[in-house]
Amino acid sequence: MSEQTAVISDDGSRKSEASSRQEEKSAGLTSVNSTGGEDPNQMSKRQKKKLLKQQKWEDERDLRKQRRKERKLQRRQQRQSDQQQQEGRDGQSSRKRPRRDVTPVSLRLVVDCSFDSLMLLKDVRKLHKQIQRCYAENRRASHPVQFYLTSMGGQLQQSLDEKDKGWINWKDITIKTEHYSEVLAKDQLVYLTSDSPNVLEELDQQKAYVIGGLVDHNHHKGLTYERAKELGIEHAQLPLSSFVKMNSRKVLAVNHVFEIILAYLEKGSWQEAFFTILPQRKGVVAINQDGENTPAKDQDEDSHSDSDPEPAEPAETRD
Repeated sequence: MSEQTAVISDDGSRKSEASSRQEEKSAGLTSVNSTGGEDPNQMSKRQKKKLLKQQKWEDERDLRKQRRKERKLQRRQQRQSDQQQQEGRDGQSSRKRPRRDVTPVSLRLVVDCSFDSLMLLKDVRKLHKQIQRCYAENRRASHPVQFYLTSMGGQLQQSLDEKDKGWINWKDITIKTEHYSEVLAKDQLVYLTSDSPNVLEELDQQKAYVIGGLVDHNHHKGLTYERAKELGIEHAQLPLSSFVKMNSRKVLAVNHVFEIILAYLEKGSWQEAFFTILPQRKGVVAINQDGENTPAKDQDEDSHSDSDPEPAEPAETRD
């Protein structure tokens, strides 16, 4: 019985000692939190660290506020700088290509893609690039035409699918798998071919002018002319010989013929259209009314030649 009492007494003293230590610790924390002036010698290491951290936080309050202001100012200045740079780029773009009023015309330009089986894949890919150029120039022309691609399929469609998957989303263009003679009325068609004895003097807004999509390397001379005669449709050649002389052969790429017509619609002059579009490598020389020859002015050839860095292979259109 006495032994049990001793145990209880001992447990009670242990509990009272633990309770006293807890009360002292609580009292010390309360003193530090309330006054902040507790004697550091009477504080534990954890309390000292907490107190120093609190004091540092309070001391750096103004510094943090100043840093926030500086970051806010930097962000504002960066936004202003970005905006000025963007305005500068927009200004440069507008100076390079002034914004013009766009007036679509009813005239139709058709690229006949029915020669797919007559070309090697490398030539089909060159035609692909030329068509891309036609599409891009028509999109930014001041007088865009009604653009048609007919007989789409075969190697050309394969090249488009592989190299330019977005072509199916092209705007302001009509793409047909059918032959152009099945899409448009024959009495409205005019095939542009240099083998034709007829010279195109003016453009008829009610007509659809067909350009042969054939990169031929002179392997199929006169083919487009023969096709036009077989179908019984009108045909004509561009009036190149009436306005310019060329050192090279009079064979034009598909996009050159397309761009010449766009330039004529804008300028109203065949000679200006030829000088604007034809690459300088062709040695273009103007023919004056008095018979004298005048070299063409230097033009930015890159802005008018094919998107292909190499010279574009000519199409069947010879002028």
